[in-house]
Amino acid sequence: MSDIIHLLPDSIANQIAAGEVIQRPASVVKELLENALDAGATDIKLIIKDAGRTLIQVIDNGKGMSPTDARMAFERHATSKIRSADDLFTLQTMGFRGEALPSIASVAQVELKTKRPEDELGTFIRIAGSKVEAEEAISCPVGSNFAVRNIFFNVPARRKFLKGNETEKRNIIVELERVAMVNPEITFSLVDGDTQILSLPAGSLRQRIVHLVGKSFSQQLIPVEIDTSLVKITGFVARPETARKMRALQYFFVNGRYMRHPYFNKAVASAFEQLILPNESPNFFLFLQVAPDTLDVNIHPTKTEIKFENETPIWQIINAVVKEALGKSNETPSIDFDKRDAVDIPIYDPSHEVKQPQVRVNPNYNPFANSSEKKFSAPKNNYNWEKLYSNLEQRKSDYSETTFPQDTEFSSQNRTEAEQALASASAEEEPQLLLADESVGKGQYLQYKNAYILTSVKSGLMLIDQHRAHLNVLYYRFLESIRQHNGASQRVLFPEVVEFSASEATMLPYILDDLLAIGFEINHLGGSSYSITAVPADIKSSSPVQLLQNMLHRSIETGSDVKDEIQEILAFSLAELGAIGVGQMLSNEEMTQLVEQLFSTPTPNHTPKGKPVITILKDGDINKMFR
Repeated sequence: MSDIIHLLPDSIANQIAAGEVIQRPASVVKELLENALDAGATDIKLIIKDAGRTLIQVIDNGKGMSPTDARMAFERHATSKIRSADDLFTLQTMGFRGEALPSIASVAQVELKTKRPEDELGTFIRIAGSKVEAEEAISCPVGSNFAVRNIFFNVPARRKFLKGNETEKRNIIVELERVAMVNPEITFSLVDGDTQILSLPAGSLRQRIVHLVGKSFSQQLIPVEIDTSLVKITGFVARPETARKMRALQYFFVNGRYMRHPYFNKAVASAFEQLILPNESPNFFLFLQVAPDTLDVNIHPTKTEIKFENETPIWQIINAVVKEALGKSNETPSIDFDKRDAVDIPIYDPSHEVKQPQVRVNPNYNPFANSSEKKFSAPKNNYNWEKLYSNLEQRKSDYSETTFPQDTEFSSQNRTEAEQALASASAEEEPQLLLADESVGKGQYLQYKNAYILTSVKSGLMLIDQHRAHLNVLYYRFLESIRQHNGASQRVLFPEVVEFSASEATMLPYILDDLLAIGFEINHLGGSSYSITAVPADIKSSSPVQLLQNMLHRSIETGSDVKDEIQEILAFSLAELGAIGVGQMLSNEEMTQLVEQLFSTPTPNHTPKGKPVITILKDGDINKMFR
């Protein structure tokens, strides 16, 4: 019998490793940028074409490599970062596994030009599918120049599963932002094709954050700083009014490395608990420095999942320092009154004269005097009390005779039979949620707590959530406007200028046609700056900039590339922003119109997200309440 276990060729082993390390073009960008940082570069340039499918090029002015190091860098587990297992717990560099370059070279065509300051000539190497195709000495600047072409050219199944260009480009920008934010002293630039879309000069941390997320954050950042024996924390939290319902700007870095840490996120959220709404998330940019031997970054090849030795005390320190920063900036919780259940206090009207109540007193009245001695007698009322009580007695007698005759005992058995008969009658009346033959009609409507619309239908009492009903109406209206390109616009009084972040600016051209179709008018002013001159007519928003940014964040959050899905996302997000909310009083005419429009939509019973809009309290259930 022949042996069945054998060693895999290096090319196959590298492709298997690449499945974990290199998942998309953004993964290549991350690894090359981190290598440039480890090489001591102060100026890093990233060039991409076709969202990284055709080309990813990283040029740095770091210390470069010798010819031997350049060749060894593409061997598996070849690294200059560690020499023993103990070094894993004293890491000061971004990379250490020695897997990135061989993994990249196994699924792409790679060219490297590199030179050290002390060398006269540099080294050129070309590798494709883990095979060295060329190696020679050339003249080149000091530093390294990596060009990765045609990613996944030899793994078509992986290339097929890449997302659209806009999505892949956003992922690349996100990786660049994370690296650039924690290294404000380094100059970064991004060129897409022949266009430079991002330029980040060296500067302070605040300047770097403003460059990346927009000038609007310049006055919203609250500094955070503390130095303890366990951790040193620096950075900023944004003021509570900048909190977002989605895609909040939340950045945690430890020892210069970006990390995801939901547990620490809750520490910040807890500090904002009384300052923002429950469904909102704060923005923050926090940088932690801890002893390398108290954390483990060797959890996952992406190195974004990190374990801390002192996790609980660090959580408490984060929570305390954020609370202190908010306190110093006079951010105090506001009193949130329950307006839905509050007593309606009338507004003072000076035209309505209010008189002090008058009390009539008889100074001659003596309660101890005889009736004959009373000098004052109360005025007689015109009520005929005898007649009133005689009628009451008569009704009582009638009720007794017709309902419970004196010669008949209403036994427990009789009561049980009556209840069974009532239950049987109620069961026959029980309808579905909304039968086709039920008619709402144009009758009277009642608004309950300025949140729900009540009306009588054949099977019982119908309750309609007014916010979700209006959301349904607007959603289908906006969706039709997008697809038919017939949205109505309303001009803003003064055009508003907005400067988007790099990821927002990348998404905007992809959905611009749909935004124009629903009524936006947006003009490009150059770079990442745009002006808003009109908004959809059905939206009553005091902040067109916030409205547009919310729609962009929702589109980025979903990461969809299918045009129909993008249109549905835009229609829903705009409808959600424009729908009437809880607490808005409606007239009977407005309620009638809303209900009629709701039942003309394709799905009146549920919102596009599947949440109920209508419910019916059945007659049988109502009867049971009064037994």
